[in-house]
Amino acid sequence: MAKSYAEINAKIKKGAAVVVTAEEIIDIVEQEGTRKAAQQVDVVTTGTFGPMCSSGMLLNIGHSTPKIKIHQAWLNDIPVSAGLAAVDLYLGGTALPEHDPLNTHYPGEFLYGGGHVIQDLVGGKDIQLKAIGYGTDCYPRKRLETWINIKDLNEATLLNPRNAYQNYNVAVNLSAKTIHTYMGVLKSNLGNAIYCSAGQLSPLFNDPFYRTIGVGTRIFLGGGVGYVCWHGTQHDPNVPRGENGVVKAGAGTLAVIGDLKQMSPEWLVGVSMLGYGASLTVGLGIPIPILNEQIVRFTAVKDEEIWAPIVDYSDAYPNNKSKILGEVDYKSLKQGNITIKGGKVPTSSLSSYSKAREIAKTLKEWIKKGEFLLGAPSQLVPSVESEIRFKPLKYRPLQ
Repeated sequence: MAKSYAEINAKIKKGAAVVVTAEEIIDIVEQEGTRKAAQQVDVVTTGTFGPMCSSGMLLNIGHSTPKIKIHQAWLNDIPVSAGLAAVDLYLGGTALPEHDPLNTHYPGEFLYGGGHVIQDLVGGKDIQLKAIGYGTDCYPRKRLETWINIKDLNEATLLNPRNAYQNYNVAVNLSAKTIHTYMGVLKSNLGNAIYCSAGQLSPLFNDPFYRTIGVGTRIFLGGGVGYVCWHGTQHDPNVPRGENGVVKAGAGTLAVIGDLKQMSPEWLVGVSMLGYGASLTVGLGIPIPILNEQIVRFTAVKDEEIWAPIVDYSDAYPNNKSKILGEVDYKSLKQGNITIKGGKVPTSSLSSYSKAREIAKTLKEWIKKGEFLLGAPSQLVPSVESEIRFKPLKYRPLQ
């Protein structure tokens, strides 16, 4: 039994496609088995909502009179990259104002960063633009100060180099002092454990070998429609996997793109990480087409079948050591405490499972209404058969 993207899209257009979420498919497979489930179900929807640091926006602000070739620029006093073209700008979600005290008074608060600017712009707020040019015959203007609004921009594009991490560390702290990390505040002496994944709802757990995901895959992104445009930075499919094929450490990542003008500040949220910096929380969901029985088996993965490594962020992580303290499944993580070194450790999540569920349900409704067709990838994300592997920096001191 096999289906094609064209066949599934034809059913979507007729309003006849059977679409369920990654939570719902679990019960269907348990009751009907994988063969019947693959025959009955056409699409399984997934979702995740959590901080994704490698995110940002690409803007074209349009030409002023006279024209300017921007050499340096700031949005709400946050520096942006202007090394693209005359009026193209890129702002990363972790960018910070030049006047931010950072960690001078530790731990720094990082009250406003690039992620907050993105959320404000998407929310329709006016954004202050300051720009400096060095003057050329074709671009004579040297200074520009103005307000910009998303409705007036030529293009506003969300362009994220690394999103939707396939599994991630459970962060803990073995040291005798509290530490502040991108995983949140970690209390001393195993005082807490923090994870960041939707588990059984998360997109790449439902397609562990990337059989349906690649360049051109249409997705839910920031409340609008986006696309996978490449594999993400640090993509590494060659990590240990369980017997079910599910990775047991951080592995696959996706580069994604979409029109910011379609998106919502509900699903793109600037966040401040005490003692670490700023970031952007991104809502992302991927529909998994049920092309065959194997794929439906993958989508029925449960939290208790997904394992993550426990990593000490006071030593092992910052010093790039491969040592882990053990592994834990997501069902245990979500129950509120886990056992490490013989003691109970309370758990919490940086990502929102309720929001991930909402994304999966929203995507399901879009497809059932015929408003969202599946995008067949022109090139799949590299899997374990590829030569792609994330490598640490080869350190060569300058002479």
